[in-house]
Amino acid sequence: MKTLYLDCGMGAAGDMLTAALLELLPEPERFVDKLNMLGIPGVEFHKEKAIKCGITGTHMSVFVHGEEERAEDYEHDHGHEHTHEHEHEHTHEHEHIHEHEHEHEHHHHSGMHEIEHIVADLKLPEKVEKDVLAVYGLIAEAESHVHGVPVSDIHFHEVGTMDAVADITAVCLLMNELAPDEVICSPVHVGSGQVKCAHGILPVPAPATAFILQGIPTYGGGIRGELCTPTGAALLKHFVTRFGDMPMIKTQAIGYGMGKKDFETANCVRAMFGEGEDKTDTILELSCNVDDMTAEEIGFAMDCLFEGGANEVFTIPIGMKKSRPGILLRVMCKEQDREKMLHLIFKYTSTIGVRETVTHRYILDRRIETVETPYGKVHRKISSGYGVSRAKYEYEDLAQIAHKQALGIEEVKKLLEDV
Repeated sequence: MKTLYLDCGMGAAGDMLTAALLELLPEPERFVDKLNMLGIPGVEFHKEKAIKCGITGTHMSVFVHGEEERAEDYEHDHGHEHTHEHEHEHTHEHEHIHEHEHEHEHHHHSGMHEIEHIVADLKLPEKVEKDVLAVYGLIAEAESHVHGVPVSDIHFHEVGTMDAVADITAVCLLMNELAPDEVICSPVHVGSGQVKCAHGILPVPAPATAFILQGIPTYGGGIRGELCTPTGAALLKHFVTRFGDMPMIKTQAIGYGMGKKDFETANCVRAMFGEGEDKTDTILELSCNVDDMTAEEIGFAMDCLFEGGANEVFTIPIGMKKSRPGILLRVMCKEQDREKMLHLIFKYTSTIGVRETVTHRYILDRRIETVETPYGKVHRKISSGYGVSRAKYEYEDLAQIAHKQALGIEEVKKLLEDV
């Protein structure tokens, strides 16, 4: 399977992720031309060579209305301070996202509704457009939580908006271009100390970033300053399949996305792309034959085994000795659950013996995503690997909607497809 590994030992920002992924492409310049043809209002992408600690990589600059200096005041500088002075040459995007009462300032602001219009006008592939809005939604949700106002009252600074739209759109397009089966990321270095922003002095990670990074392994360190921005955090949250150590991978391309500041440690995101091993694991099959249990008793035993943690429980009708009809009960479980499953089988069935077979299985990567629909939240299981990808709504959620709307399951599925 195609595996993308992101090394975020120096945090993550939108421009650094863009540059790192861009280096994985065979013709990065052509892709930059594609980005500049999107027509993001007032935005122009520039790709340039950068060297950190002797390593050559790429830095991406975004010019807004022909000027980069204003953009550097947001996220692209990705500068960090070694000292305790905290007098950054830049501030990050979160400082330029304000509640409704700040609209009296001289800058134009855009809310999520305006963002949706901007993105719609770019005529992106459907999947990419959904990805862009989902990432922006994570940022808006974080700002809403931090400021204690509804998402509808969150407004984004004009330059900060174009800057972030550029970063988020570029990363989403690059992910669509690379189409990895799985995305694995290292624990994220968030930096330490404090950061100066429009609202005052904030702890690192800044509140919005910390909110987005909930559930993601992170750590601080000796570098004082903000290493992970809200946009970087939201992009990781949206695209990463799992976080952990670098997996076994036959690397085909390596990309280095550079920040502007210089440290003893190379200030970059490193992306490694190649063929990872397809997923396999070991599973036990515990089997027994019974011919003296009622259908209700067998059904109850199956429920108890599922509740106890069995991966799968199923029955097969069989013919037994003396021509008696019987049932083959098969329980699939993890090796560490062997004793628990044996206890449950002997407790809830009439068998006096259980057979064990150790098997290997090949599995697709699976993750559950929550989809907001007019009918409420619906969970969807995404499975991918071996060159295939599929999605399936959870039955319990479909059944709940079907009952409320007085519809059949297939009708509910069609409704969700049209959303």
